[in-house]
Amino acid sequence: MLGRLATYFSNDIAIDLGTANTLVYLKGSGIVLNEPSVVAIDQKTKKVYAVGAEAKAMIGKTPDHIAAVRPMKDGVIADFEITEVMLREFIKRSQRKRLFIRPRIVISVPSGITEVERRAVTDSAQNAGAREVYLVAEPIAAAIGVGLPVDKPSGNMVIDIGGGTTEIAVIALNGIVTDISIRVAGDEMDEAIVQHIKKAYNLLIGDQTAEHVKMVIGSATKLKNDEEMEIKGRDLVSGIPKILRISSSEIREALAETITQIVVAVKTALEQTPPELAADIVDRGIVMMGGGSLLRGFDILLKEETNLPINIVEDPLTCVVLGSGKILGNLHQYERIIMKSSRF
Repeated sequence: MLGRLATYFSNDIAIDLGTANTLVYLKGSGIVLNEPSVVAIDQKTKKVYAVGAEAKAMIGKTPDHIAAVRPMKDGVIADFEITEVMLREFIKRSQRKRLFIRPRIVISVPSGITEVERRAVTDSAQNAGAREVYLVAEPIAAAIGVGLPVDKPSGNMVIDIGGGTTEIAVIALNGIVTDISIRVAGDEMDEAIVQHIKKAYNLLIGDQTAEHVKMVIGSATKLKNDEEMEIKGRDLVSGIPKILRISSSEIREALAETITQIVVAVKTALEQTPPELAADIVDRGIVMMGGGSLLRGFDILLKEETNLPINIVEDPLTCVVLGSGKILGNLHQYERIIMKSSRF
């Protein structure tokens, strides 16, 4: 009886705790928060200056005593204390009604997460104010979010290219049959652009500039017309600011190695897939999601490399948190796919 009352009076939420962005789904309301996973903190006093979009705007622009930190790296917690601060703030923002009962939280995590990393996520959420914490693998949450029949005895293959990890999984009967999780994704693409500009032009640019370049002129395959854009950075020889014009073709070359690693991982997952499920994938194709799927031509490249249909979902950035929200709405139905439940 007490459990039912707690469920009724709490604002239960689902969280996609991403390396680049954190999304929060409030039960009964949908997605209520979508913010960068960044915290600006005073390194001397530990005072928090900003969390989310405001903190991201400070990256690379803060004085020495203030650090704009991304506490998530490769899809898992890199800084426990700052992650806890970030989660507490995001939970607070998502709670429209202040209730005495703490919320239950479903958190999506990489399928390749270790036991220690699971414990870190659970502890952070509990310390940030969760009553109960449930972990679910990102590929399954994403598949549920886009409406794939994960409970059927047929193969569904998903590729989720996030900021820190690329999750590739074949799902059937509410379980992951084949799973490849590599810590190569959007962040590595950004870093590849930074390093290319540095080596080719002795120009140092920031991660946010690299991300903007990737989004504007980046591609996985050759474009019909070569595009160009101006970037600004610091000349490593003279030490003064400089403007440089770069083309889409050289950015494509800079991204080639990272993209190849993801393509190889997809092929490896296909090789490990049981024949009967592989036949289903031939018929259904591969579903692609995550911010990395928005890189122009990535679906075309994968289609050429695998000879399979590639379908990018309508809203690739929100399917994981939407799936987590569906799981939150019916925990009993999805009990088999929950990785871990912690109660206290």
